[in-house]
Formats: sequence, C-alpha cells, structure tokens
Amino acid sequence: MTLGVLMTIDSVFDPSAHAHLMHQVFEAVLAGDRAPVAPRTLVSESWQRSLAAHIDPDRRTPPVVVGESEIPHLRTAHPLNAVMPLLRSTLVSIADEAMHVMLVTDADGTILWREGAASVLNKADEVGLIPGTRWSEDAIGTNAMGTTLAVDAPVTIHSAEHLVRTYHAWTCAAAPVHDPDTGTILGAIDISGPLHTVHPAMKQLVSATAQLAEHQLRVRLAIEDERLRVRNMPHLATLRGQAGALLTPTGRIVAGEPYGGWPERVPVHPGVERVVLDDGREMVVEQLAEGYLLRAPQRSAPAPRRSALSLRFTGEGAPTAVLDGRSVPLTLRPAELLTALALHPDGLTAEQLALLLYGEEGNPTTVRGEVLRLRGLIGADVLRTRPYRLAAIVDTDFQAARRAIRDRRPADALRACAGPLLPRSDAPAIRELRAELEFGLRGIVLESGDVDLLAEFAAHPLGRDDLEVHDRLLALLPSSDPRRGPISARRRHLLF
Repeated sequence: MTLGVLMTIDSVFDPSAHAHLMHQVFEAVLAGDRAPVAPRTLVSESWQRSLAAHIDPDRRTPPVVVGESEIPHLRTAHPLNAVMPLLRSTLVSIADEAMHVMLVTDADGTILWREGAASVLNKADEVGLIPGTRWSEDAIGTNAMGTTLAVDAPVTIHSAEHLVRTYHAWTCAAAPVHDPDTGTILGAIDISGPLHTVHPAMKQLVSATAQLAEHQLRVRLAIEDERLRVRNMPHLATLRGQAGALLTPTGRIVAGEPYGGWPERVPVHPGVERVVLDDGREMVVEQLAEGYLLRAPQRSAPAPRRSALSLRFTGEGAPTAVLDGRSVPLTLRPAELLTALALHPDGLTAEQLALLLYGEEGNPTTVRGEVLRLRGLIGADVLRTRPYRLAAIVDTDFQAARRAIRDRRPADALRACAGPLLPRSDAPAIRELRAELEFGLRGIVLESGDVDLLAEFAAHPLGRDDLEVHDRLLALLPSSDPRRGPISARRRHLLF
C-alpha cells in the first residue's frame, strides 16, 4: 500500500465536508484503490505503523489495561498529577463549552484523567474513552493521543484519519508533555469531541497548555533542586575546597566546587564508583541518601564525612530509613527513638528519652538497651553518646511537613506528609507531634479554600474520614465537576 503526500486540514472550513472526503480516502486506501486525494504524511505514516501492529480497523474499543481500583494510586504517583489544577483551569471549561472531553495519559498512552461535560462523557463511555484504557498506536491505531506520543509533537486527528472506524465521528488534538529533568515524555494532553465541533485552533491550544505544564514542572523541579542542594551542601563542605559536585538522583549537577566548569549532567547509576567527565577528569562517585557526591580521587584517606540519614515515618506503611543510600530495616521502637533524636539535634540523655517515649514511668535502663540495639543498625559513628544524638545530616518527612505547616504552605505540607506519624506508636512525644501535624495540616488546607488542595486532602489518609472537609469541598465544587460524585458518595458513607 502506497500512501501519499501531505493534505492539510487547516484551510478546510466545513468539518462535515472534510470528514466525508476523509471517509472516501480511508476506504480507498484500505481497499488498495486510488484515493481522491492523498492522506497527510503524518496520517499515512501512522496508518502504516498501526497496520504493522495488526490493528483491525473494525475493532470496537481500546484495551483496558488498568483496573478502576488502581487508577487513584497511579494518578497520585504520576508526575502530571502536580499540574492537573493547571490543566483543569486551562482546558476543562473550554472543553465543556465546546462539548469536548479533556484526557490526560501516561507515557504508554493509558488514560489516567478524564474530565468534561456529562453529556460528552456519556458519549466517551460508549467508545472506550475512559480511564484505564490504552491509546497507543499499537493498541488502538491512529489517534491523537497515541500519535502524539509516537511522533513527539502536537497533532490533530480528524474523523476518518483515525484508523479504527469507531472514532470517525470524533476529532481529537493532543500534545506531549516532557519531563524537565530528563526530557523524556511523561504523557499526553488531549481534547476530543464530536467532529462538528472541530476548530483549527484546537491543536495550538493543547500545545500551549502542554508548554505551560512543562513550565510549571520546571519551576517545581528548580524548587526541589534548591532544597536538595541546601540539605546536602554539608557533604560538599567536607571536601574542604577540593573539587567536587552534588548531583541529583538523575545525574544533574546542582552545586559544584569550584563554581563553573562542570557539565550540566553526569551519567551515573547505583553501583558506579567512578566516572570520567567530558574534559577527561576522573571523579569518585559517592551515593547519598538523595543523589550523589562527586569528588576528586585522593591518594590519602579523605577527611571524615557526615552520613546522610533519610527518615520517612508518616503514612500507613512501615517506617523506612535510608542511610547513605542503604535501606535500614526498622521496627516501631527504633523508629520512635530516631524520631525523638531527629527532633532534638543537640542530643538527649537516657532520662530525657525515657520521658519522651514512655512518660513518667519510663526507665532509662530500658532506653539504654534500645539505643544500643539501634546503634547496631545504623552504626556508632551515626548515633553518638553522651548525650545521645545523631551525627548525620538528617532529612525527615515529618519535619518537612512541620516546616511547611508553620510557613503556611499547604501544598508542600501535603506532599511531605503521607499520613499519620507512626500510627501504631503510643509514645507521648510521638502522639503530641502526630496531633500537631494532623491538626496543623487540616487547618491550613481548610484555610486555603483551594478546591484542588481540598480534593487532594479528602483523598488523603488524614482527610478521607473528615466530614467537614467533604462538606466544604462539595460547597466549592461546580455542579459539572466530575469529582462531585465520588465526594458525595464518600460523604454519605461518613454520615451512615
């Protein structure tokens, strides 16, 4: 089958007439006959890829690859979750007015988000435009989402340009969104709707929105880079003026000594001990709790360097600790000890620890035994004595959440706090801090009046059983917002 040269749709002002023409082209090409005009190069090449993947033009709907129960978790974990408020404010109202639906996929073409007017969502249900379905070209043929991911550029697919006949009554425009860190594709943003509502500016609108999303991701990345730099500068300071650099987990340099003369990125991965830079310098790679430290090789033993300890104690899972890139298994009591020591960087006596963890009935002898066992886990050079203290650079989720709450930064607090602090702990100091975080986070989220933050908190372990949060959210959500249904159902469950 020979597919021809470009045919643009930008100069076509009658969507129905153009759809009729494209239907004739579609049927002629598939039958091997001479078409009245040649399909666009973009479309013909996509058809070739799709047919090579054995896509049947008479196939009804795309495959469902993710169950409904898995969707919330995938959304929360996906990088585009951070820019969904922007996408909603930019595209959903326009999609509603134009009788379109906004769709957002991951890099594999699986729909994770879908929003729009109820009447269009009903039509979308009929053709499988639902979360959990895969829209890559090798799954459902030529379509805006799959093709934009295949060519890494904004596209419009109109009517019979879709390879599968089911979608000949639809027109779609999509654009890819890239990771500002690695440049890889994170997913696609799409607007789809009935073909009679097509507008030449659809592609430009989606493309501009994708660029706005990438810009917001770059801003967030810059903020995270700065936080990583501040937390890890002590590692660089231990080099005492010798050449060295701090790297993100993906290998980008965020600080160097001396300033300048460093590449933007160094290819590293866990287990690599040395790398050679473009200028020929060999550097030693040390893995940190978050990222890497590059330093020049030394003939003599390097100066002692403080360890990096990362603690993640909020949420419903098991507490986790990472010491210099190594995972440390923890039970509840060592996690409680580490929490108390992290909160008191100047150190605590056995008597003070006993009071914090056991109350007035606490026994210092018991605490000394527990500290001894913890030193066996993390090392005597990290847990020092007289007084007991952590000789490490300590990064904790509960302290990050605490700072964000004090600074009135609800979005940062939500990201830092995954749930209640050590929920199984009955230690007085832990109970007190747990309550402080829970009430503080709830307070600044309610105070913000931000609908998206309230929705995020309503799905959060600390907010999903909070009736006032659900009431406030329902009062703020517009009637057309697709989140109203699940929120209303959850509210009814809380009432009864």
